[in-house]
Amino acid sequence: MPLCDDLMLPLSEEELSRRKLLGTLTGGAFVLAGLGTAIAAIKFLDPPVLFEEDTRVTVGRPEEIAVGTVLVLPKQGLYVVRTAEGFYALSSVCTHLGCMTRYEREAGQIACPCHGSRFHLDGSVKHGPAPRPLPRLSITLERGLVVVDRAKRVAPDALLKVA
Repeated sequence: MPLCDDLMLPLSEEELSRRKLLGTLTGGAFVLAGLGTAIAAIKFLDPPVLFEEDTRVTVGRPEEIAVGTVLVLPKQGLYVVRTAEGFYALSSVCTHLGCMTRYEREAGQIACPCHGSRFHLDGSVKHGPAPRPLPRLSITLERGLVVVDRAKRVAPDALLKVA
C-alpha cells in the first residue's frame, strides 16, 4: 500500500474554517502585541513630568503686618506669627497624624480638630496626643518682602528679626 501525503489532499470544510479561525486569532495577537509595543515606545519618548508648585510663599511687607498678628494661610499649610521680636512660621500640619490644624483666636492657641491636640502659638504642644511641636519653617526677608519656604525646617527658636 503506497503512502499518501495528507498535506496534498484537499481540506474539508470543517478543517478550513478551523484554520481560518486560528489564523485570525494569531494575526490579532500579533497586531495587539505590536500596538502595545508602539504605545510603550511612544510613552518612553515622552516621559511624564511632575510639575510641583513652588515651596516658597511670599507673605508681604513686614511693616504691613502688625505685632501680635497670626496670619493663617490654609492653602499653603502654614501660620506666620508676628511678635515684638520678629517673625516665625509654623507648619499647620499636626504632628500626630497629619491633620490640618486651626488657629483659635479667642483661646490664643492652635488646635487639631481631629484628635484634640492643642499647641501654643510658638508651636509647642499644650496637650496631646501630638508627640512633637509644630515644626518651624524657614522665613527670610527678600527684597523687602517676608518669604516662607515650606520645604525647609529650622530650629524651634528660629526667628526673623526685622528693624
